[in-house]
Amino acid sequence: MSDKSGQGARVAPGRVAQGQPHCPTAGARLFHRLLTLATAVKRVVFVFVALSTLGLQTLMPKTRQELMARLEELGIAVTTVDHKAVFTVGESDELHAQIQGGHTKNLFLKDAKDKLWLVIAECHTSIDLKALPKTIGSARLSFGKAELLMEALGVTPGSVTALSLINDTEHRVSVVVDQRLMEYDMINCHPLVNTATTSIRRDDLVRFIEACGHTPRILTLTATGNAG
Repeated sequence: MSDKSGQGARVAPGRVAQGQPHCPTAGARLFHRLLTLATAVKRVVFVFVALSTLGLQTLMPKTRQELMARLEELGIAVTTVDHKAVFTVGESDELHAQIQGGHTKNLFLKDAKDKLWLVIAECHTSIDLKALPKTIGSARLSFGKAELLMEALGVTPGSVTALSLINDTEHRVSVVVDQRLMEYDMINCHPLVNTATTSIRRDDLVRFIEACGHTPRILTLTATGNAG
């Protein structure tokens, strides 16, 4: 029998009658919002990880292998000899007899105005820290701490080297080179670690320093002995 009352036919629970708009339940709306939020979070995490990776690559100091790759990229030929770790010029005397050329001692300094300096000297040059400010035009000088050394040049004490300027991408360090060292055709430096010595031609060392964005000031420092 047909319905004479004018009311529409009954619809089973959970079903939508034809012609009636579909209204999502509260649960469906919540699920959709959570799905949208999860997608947004995933995108943010992806961007964060990408930026973090880029930042770490920028902040991490170069390795010996990366240094060698950079030298090769610049067309600079070098030879490297591995040896036991050395920390002082005295410990290096035997090594100096085996490797020809000028050997260096490197002073990482900070002046009273917080300016950083790298003094690359011939190993037998006598340097007076009290007199040095007048020579290089700095404020009063003291040795930079290990933490600052790692932050600025990416090396540890005992491994300070002219080649560590590859890590000074912000150009915080002013570079001074001993005139006496420039008398040698070949100069020997640690390749970021004190368990090896890299021999590099004088002009190539200057070119490398300049390629790192630094202009070395070649100055006469107090020296003893004769160049060989």
